[in-house]
Amino acid sequence: MSKVIEVTDQNFEEEVLKSDRPTEVDFWAPWCGPCTMVSPIYDKFAEEYEGSFKFCKINVDENPQTAMEYQIRSIPMQMFFAQGQQVDHILGAVPEDMVRSKVEEILTKFPSDPKRKV
Repeated sequence: MSKVIEVTDQNFEEEVLKSDRPTEVDFWAPWCGPCTMVSPIYDKFAEEYEGSFKFCKINVDENPQTAMEYQIRSIPMQMFFAQGQQVDHILGAVPEDMVRSKVEEILTKFPSDPKRKV
């Protein structure tokens, strides 16, 4: 059972930027209501896309350096990374199908499984 990986200022580069798979990072905080609403979507997708897409979360209160580096001013903010670069983002709490569409789009552009490329 795969799960969302908690990242920090210290391991962000290793877990996200150096990842061999496309990666989603959920910038969140425990006091943020919308953040807790979308969290189950990423838990579900971490299992569903295990091995092809990586799902992470970073608490902006405990990791201000990364939040500042990516200019996080509003949460929840989901940033998508591939090949060491930010490739897309979603701001706010959005429905599961919207997130799935974004993940599928990124997997098409940056497949971790070469057979998947369109």
